[in-house]
Amino acid sequence: MPNPVAQIAEPFHAAHANAPRQSALVASLWRRLAQTAGPGLMVSVGYMDPGNWATDIEAGSAFGYGLLSVVLVSSLAAMFLQTLSLRLGLASGMDLAQACRERYPKSVSRTLWVFGELSIAACDLAELLGSALALHLLLHVSLMSGLAITAFDTFAILWLGSMGYRRIESIVLAFVITIAGCYVVEMILARPDWAGVASGLVPDRKDFASAREVFVAIGIVGATVMPHNLYLHSSVVLARRRDSKDEVLKIAIRSYTLDAVMSLSLAMLVNAAILILAASVFNKTGHREIVDIADAYHMLDPLVSGAWASILFAVALLASGQSATLTGTIAGQVMLEGFLHLRISAWKRRLITRLIAILPAVAALHCFGPESVGRLLVASQVVLSLQLPFALWPLIRFNGDPGIMGKFSLGKGWSVLAWIIFVSVSAANAWLVYSVLI
Repeated sequence: MPNPVAQIAEPFHAAHANAPRQSALVASLWRRLAQTAGPGLMVSVGYMDPGNWATDIEAGSAFGYGLLSVVLVSSLAAMFLQTLSLRLGLASGMDLAQACRERYPKSVSRTLWVFGELSIAACDLAELLGSALALHLLLHVSLMSGLAITAFDTFAILWLGSMGYRRIESIVLAFVITIAGCYVVEMILARPDWAGVASGLVPDRKDFASAREVFVAIGIVGATVMPHNLYLHSSVVLARRRDSKDEVLKIAIRSYTLDAVMSLSLAMLVNAAILILAASVFNKTGHREIVDIADAYHMLDPLVSGAWASILFAVALLASGQSATLTGTIAGQVMLEGFLHLRISAWKRRLITRLIAILPAVAALHCFGPESVGRLLVASQVVLSLQLPFALWPLIRFNGDPGIMGKFSLGKGWSVLAWIIFVSVSAANAWLVYSVLI
């Protein structure tokens, strides 16, 4: 089997040996980089899942473009944390779950596994509800019927992806292109105020004047970084690790970091587009209490004056839910094997996770009706917020340990930045949970 990392390294070594060939090597480098593309894309879908939509829609409809700076800052923090994840996998030869099993007592490792499983279940609940809602909006079936369809549709995707990571990455790419394409058209139809968009990217204390603005801003932060993505990223790049030589690992880390930054930049643009759409269509027309995804769908066509606006919105929502649930299943397998040294087939893993998620969804719809969807989406993000510090702590600790990372351990400056992000995200999540529960 060809070694993609070694292939990437070839033009670098040749460039030092033969300078006149540099222009040809640059072109060759980008071809080699194409071979490393994929892990970042699989992770990026978790950053544009239905759980993020509610906070972005509320932020845009209530406060216009003002909270775009929060989307930008939280996305940059997510890029840095995912970079730490891929560095751990490539430099140590272990994914995050395996490193926890190796370095922590069994009781601690098993506790971290339980927290990780809770985060996947919470995320899957949001994806299940988002997909069911999309089917309800597109096909006019009941939400219960949408839940039933969504409970089984992912198995077909898993079957298509059973031939390996590359096939799965292709499926995810198709979903991401669908989401991005829908929002490109939405942006054209919405005609946003680009001067307002530019000003919204700059943090301003006036944008956080009320308690509700602070609450929504923290909701964006809390919904951004998915704990299971930190486990997934370290494992996906580890599967492509073919050489432990420092010079090759250095090049591999740079290449996969570029892949992660480019993919998560796309996710950031999608989240920003959701907020911009809500600001341009709802806030500008005085509809500032649109906080529900279904309400946003029904309001789009009459306000945008385009018959396809709401359909594109629902298609993007469906693609978002399906792609995120696929990668969540893979993350669950990674954690089972890493923490417990237990391997099960993808369809069994999918069935377990979906059963855990579908029970509260069916119960809530039966007892409280369709209006409970919004509350369940918020609840899922609160659960994710609670789990995040338990994934961040070992990730940052391991990255700063020369015994694990060798020469690739974090320097003091980067370590300080990582711990600042940890404290900031943990404090924001704690405030969010306190505000929701109290």
